[in-house]
Amino acid sequence: MSTATGQVLAVCVVHAELEVPAKSSKVGRTAIDKRPVPHRVRVKALGLDGDHVCDTKNHGGVHQAVYAYAEEDAARWAEELGRELAPGWFGENLRVSGLPVSDAVIGEHWTIGDTLLEVSAPRVPCATFQWRTGEPQWVKRFTAQANTGAYLRVLTEGAIGIGDQVRVVHVPAHGVTVRDLFTGTDPERLDTLLAAEPTISDDVRMQIDRHHRRHAGAARR
Repeated sequence: MSTATGQVLAVCVVHAELEVPAKSSKVGRTAIDKRPVPHRVRVKALGLDGDHVCDTKNHGGVHQAVYAYAEEDAARWAEELGRELAPGWFGENLRVSGLPVSDAVIGEHWTIGDTLLEVSAPRVPCATFQWRTGEPQWVKRFTAQANTGAYLRVLTEGAIGIGDQVRVVHVPAHGVTVRDLFTGTDPERLDTLLAAEPTISDDVRMQIDRHHRRHAGAARR
């Protein structure tokens, strides 16, 4: 059992829905504007109380119930962009410190308070994220850094609050990380994920398939 621990610095839920230009969203609205709340928040199978998604076709669901981002990665972006990136800036529900969130192993289990969460996928940047940040070529830059943060699946419902410890209590032996899945530099290694984690989402399976097609196309050129 792993003894790695981190800490919850902020718990964020939707502050307000925003109208999004048509070129950035087919839905026209987004719930990406998340802000910290001072109280403990109930966490259920589809996410935190007070939180929701607008584009339900591409976001949300049990495999994207909670989104965590590392304070250390946020600090690096803040230095590069020359601006403060407060909790919620990335649209995250949890800003955490002390854990390499983007290098967590897919299927890894975290306990936070009485909640049990499973690392399920990387965050894939979209046009709405680009629009929200106002930063030029943001999707390209975010992709290149590959510090994506991690989506989490709720295995045991509970409540999470500021200052809670994040304990890594299970790390799968396959070792495929959030970053490995996002970058897809070794698609054959990703096949071990398909065999080892039967509960992975259809979105993750499609990501792996895209990586295989991309590498096959590159090999033919």
